[in-house]
Amino acid sequence: MVVNLSYAENQIECVTNFMELVSKGFHGNVNAICWPRTLVGDFAEIVNSVELTDNIVVLGQEELHALKLSKQGQLARDVLLKDMKNLKDHGAAPSINIIRCYERDYSYPYFPTDVYSFHVDQSPIPTDTFLCTYFGAASDIVSNAKAIQKILIPEVRLELQKLYDGVEEDFDTFLNEYFFDLHYQTLPDAHYTNLGVGHLWRLAVDYPGSNVPPCIHRAPKENYGEKRLLMIC
Repeated sequence: MVVNLSYAENQIECVTNFMELVSKGFHGNVNAICWPRTLVGDFAEIVNSVELTDNIVVLGQEELHALKLSKQGQLARDVLLKDMKNLKDHGAAPSINIIRCYERDYSYPYFPTDVYSFHVDQSPIPTDTFLCTYFGAASDIVSNAKAIQKILIPEVRLELQKLYDGVEEDFDTFLNEYFFDLHYQTLPDAHYTNLGVGHLWRLAVDYPGSNVPPCIHRAPKENYGEKRLLMIC
């Protein structure tokens, strides 16, 4: 499958293997690196083999090995296990999730802070976000040039000030503590890049000393009646 980079605006670089994915440096406007892949196996079978007792179920190696699968399902499981091993060997902590939906944030109607909103990941130490959608709807990213922090939008900032009851000097600390500063509003002419199914991505994170802007991304609205199979770390 070809990754559509028509709207990437020099944001994305592609690599051909896992070692390139983890070793290639972000630079300039490049804050997303993709290893495009066409995967073999029946990932839907894995999704349908697990009973969801909640909106999100995490599958570990033991749970994956315990699934009774057809040959195509076994091929899909081998892909998941190999991806997990590669990322663990790299020092990451991958999580395989079957997702019915994420929790929605209705606390602030004008400013949702759930993962369906365009946002960046943040860390106190240097790190990256890795993700791959194996089945179901895939995430989107957008160029940093085509989005603005919501807290910089005057009408949004005014509404947030109504929530805040401290001294003016600490208002920015309040925005940070409640993660308002991590969310973005896309510009009217923005185009999104969908991350697609099967591709393994590495996205830049907001951390002290990073030499590139963090990658702005969002979780997709799930297709009706369809769960997602996602690895993220």
